[in-house]
Amino acid sequence: MGTYNIPRNVKGEGRILYIFSTKALIYTFIGAAVGGLFYLIFEAMRMGTIGLFFVVGFGAIGFSIATFKVPKINAISDISGENIDDVIKRYIKFKSKKNKIYSLYTKEKEEK
Repeated sequence: MGTYNIPRNVKGEGRILYIFSTKALIYTFIGAAVGGLFYLIFEAMRMGTIGLFFVVGFGAIGFSIATFKVPKINAISDISGENIDDVIKRYIKFKSKKNKIYSLYTKEKEEK
C-alpha cells in the first residue's frame, strides 16, 4: 500500500505565541513604536501612565490592521473579505497616482 498526503489546514502553523502571525507581530511592534513616541512625550510631562495607554492602544491598532479582514458590506462589496492592510496599501497607491482611474472603453458597454 502506498502513502497518501491528507490535506490539512496549515494556515496557523506560522504563528508565534498562538495569536501572532509573523505579519501581525511586525505590525504590532510598529504600532507600539509609534505609541512609544507618545509615551516619551507624556513621560517628559510626568504622565507616563497615559503614555503606556498609547503604547498598548497603538499596538492593538497595528495588530488589528494585520489580522482582521474587511467585513461584508453591501455598499463596498468589492473589497469584502480582504485584509485591511491590503486595502490600506491600495488606497495609498491610488492617492499617490493623483486619483487617476484607468478603464477600458469598449463599444459593448456603450450599447448596453
